[in-house]
Amino acid sequence: MSKLLQSVFAAVVLAGASAGVARADSYDDTIHTFKHAGKSGTFFAKAYGYAVFPTVGGAGFVVGAAHGKGRVFAHGVLTGDTTMNLVSAGLQAGAKAYSEIIFFEDKRALDEFESGHFQFGADASAVAITAGAEAGAGTTGVSSEASAEASNANTSGGYFNGMAVFTIAKGGLMYAATISGQKFTYAPRGGN
Repeated sequence: MSKLLQSVFAAVVLAGASAGVARADSYDDTIHTFKHAGKSGTFFAKAYGYAVFPTVGGAGFVVGAAHGKGRVFAHGVLTGDTTMNLVSAGLQAGAKAYSEIIFFEDKRALDEFESGHFQFGADASAVAITAGAEAGAGTTGVSSEASAEASNANTSGGYFNGMAVFTIAKGGLMYAATISGQKFTYAPRGGN
């Protein structure tokens, strides 16, 4: 791994560890926040399942990176663990931390995510619904100005290819959340 990428990943770890305006520090807190954050709260009643990431840390200068660990639930039951990684190129500077939740509309969407090789593609621009933000699609994927207020998750939108994504900013200097290019691994919990 090049020195630049090593530096970026180190900054990602520091961003996640030092998020100044942390709103949710555990899985339960994060789920509670999304349940009471406007539009995202309405998805819990009808979604087949969801993946929740309490803290996704991101950092970048010319090359950006993000990393987060999460848990996957189906019908409210914990089914496995997931990890998200993202490496992106483009003009960016700073560090950020945010919480993310991905809702799965049906079993097919959850199965696709749990395949262990899922990645949001360039068409993810219609998927990202960023809490408390004005979302916009650009040439590098979906980005949006994220809110520092968890209660400002008054978003609009719905499922795209069976998935809907919400993020809530936790702090840091970087203000954009990008989901295009996020790669996920999945490990089932025992008994599944």
